Amino acid sequence: MFLRSKPHRTGAPLRKAVTPSSPEQALPVDDESRLSLLKEFTDLPDQEAPLLSPGLEEMLGQLILERKQAERLVAAGLVPTRSAIFVGQPGLGKTLTARWLASQLGVPLYVLDLTAVMSSLLGRSGNNLRAALDFAKQRPCVLLLDEIDAIAKRRSDDSDVGELKRLVTVILQEVDEWPSTGVLLAATNHPELIDPALWRRFDLVVEFKTPEPVAVKEAIKRFLGPDFALFARWVDILTFAFRGQSFSDIGREIQRFRRAVALGTAPDVDLIEEFIKARALSLDRQGRIDMAVLLAKQTRLSQHSISDITGVSRDTIRKYTTDGPAVVPKKRRREG
Repeated sequence: MFLRSKPHRTGAPLRKAVTPSSPEQALPVDDESRLSLLKEFTDLPDQEAPLLSPGLEEMLGQLILERKQAERLVAAGLVPTRSAIFVGQPGLGKTLTARWLASQLGVPLYVLDLTAVMSSLLGRSGNNLRAALDFAKQRPCVLLLDEIDAIAKRRSDDSDVGELKRLVTVILQEVDEWPSTGVLLAATNHPELIDPALWRRFDLVVEFKTPEPVAVKEAIKRFLGPDFALFARWVDILTFAFRGQSFSDIGREIQRFRRAVALGTAPDVDLIEEFIKARALSLDRQGRIDMAVLLAKQTRLSQHSISDITGVSRDTIRKYTTDGPAVVPKKRRREG
């Protein structure tokens, strides 16, 4: 996570939002396909907060505070944060965080639909992008340019046609001139593809990392919901097994467990054993040993079953789970 000491162009005056001709103005569409260029999400302020690291919570909390106290900042000659780029692998909650952020600010979230924006006709993609951006600038909102690497690649990339390079120029201009009445967000899974000039334009660079064990455990509890009591004894085991996984992966697997239990197709023990056995295949030797030791200490599974699940021999399991004899320190001889 990186936080600039001050927003881009701090001394720039605040731009007034252009008043739309109609408060219920329809979303812009592609002239050829008639597909909407934007997807709209309107969530209530009491929407459940996404699972975030303490650092992310602090950073986004500061952004929300700045937006809600914008008048105080203006009075002090400062500008609230207007733009941010979310960086991280898929499934870590970037889009969900954008929705939550908009809900906390009490404004809609508009997400740029790349499928509709990109056109095979020369020049139309640029026109579509400008239409979507102009629409968002005319009202208080949060605009998310998801998968921005698809339209803001390095301009030195010789494989890209001139049309894509023109799109980069459009985005660079818009980030610089985005009005303070809204927030412009971008998200990418491939930061290495983005034009370097774009990074300097954003007020915040927010890095979403693979969740730590504490966040994994919290995610498991949240995804289990009313079925938590049934799986409570497995939470520590699952926390270990899900390490390195995204929130999306965790949620998908937990939902599978809950459906199976609800339909009576498998008991919780069988589900967990099957899952751990599959996960053990991707672990290195020490990881499988750690898993086996955890199973031996926190479940009633036999060493034979644990060995079958993890691929760790029973001798190794015994070696790591049997307490050795206590070492009694030798008494020091008195001198003299």
